[in-house]
Amino acid sequence: MADEKKGILFTILTYTIWGFLPLYWKQVDHVPSDEILTSRILWAFILTVIFILLIGGGKQLLADVKSLWQSKKTFFSLMLASYLITANWFLYIFAVTNDRIVETSLGYYINPLVSMLLGVFFLKEKLSNATKVAFGLAAVGVSILTISYGTFPWMAFGMAFSFAFYGLIKKTIKLDALRGLALETLFVLPLGLIYYAYLFSNGSASFLHEGAATDILLIISGAATALPLVLFATGAPLIPMYMIGFLQYIAPTLMLLLGVLVYGEAFDRIDLISFSFIWVALALFTTSKVMEARSVRREKLNAQH
Repeated sequence: MADEKKGILFTILTYTIWGFLPLYWKQVDHVPSDEILTSRILWAFILTVIFILLIGGGKQLLADVKSLWQSKKTFFSLMLASYLITANWFLYIFAVTNDRIVETSLGYYINPLVSMLLGVFFLKEKLSNATKVAFGLAAVGVSILTISYGTFPWMAFGMAFSFAFYGLIKKTIKLDALRGLALETLFVLPLGLIYYAYLFSNGSASFLHEGAATDILLIISGAATALPLVLFATGAPLIPMYMIGFLQYIAPTLMLLLGVLVYGEAFDRIDLISFSFIWVALALFTTSKVMEARSVRREKLNAQH
């Protein structure tokens, strides 16, 4: 029970940090999104590798690299995952720095439903009746939003699908979260370095040109990326999957509150109706998953007796 409490604490802390991260990215919204992304890749790699070396994980990291190189399927799968998460980071940073935090929250609300849909198509998982109804309700909510916006919320769906496909690929690769992050950023690091060289060559780089505060914030972006992942890697294995699914709604809820209450983004009656459909869908989806998990646990206990 002590381990489960620790797991709950670390997981709540993870999603709380992710939920409040828009406050951080808003501090560097004078820096173009492409450079923020490049800094995040560069400094996430540097700081993660330094931390791995400090905790004595250097040999394990080298072993992971050798293992990856020996398995071409795993190598290219992780490469694809690294580009998917990079695309997700870019959309997220672009949305936050362009006053679209509400759309960001929508993306992370619908992400678990998209993940379940991918599970059906790629892993041949079966949908329960409750999940089918949840999909229908979410589709109604998104349709109302699309009609009211006049355009499809492509950024929210881009975030949801890129993260869902990333999760699907990562499901097949067994890697420590921290060392996995180092390897994922290593795949996109060459592009990041080339792009930074381009920015410096034409004098458009903000790093080292916008003052010490901006430089520090861009460097810390690496820690802002790595820290929640370390906390999640520590906490998630200690608690049941359904609990992780329930707690993950902390992040988009905080994002939504920040967007509306702190940054004054629009959230009218139509938005409320649309989000309500999605919230009901998620409540139904989560409840069905909790009941399934309890049923499986009960069957295991009965089998033991």
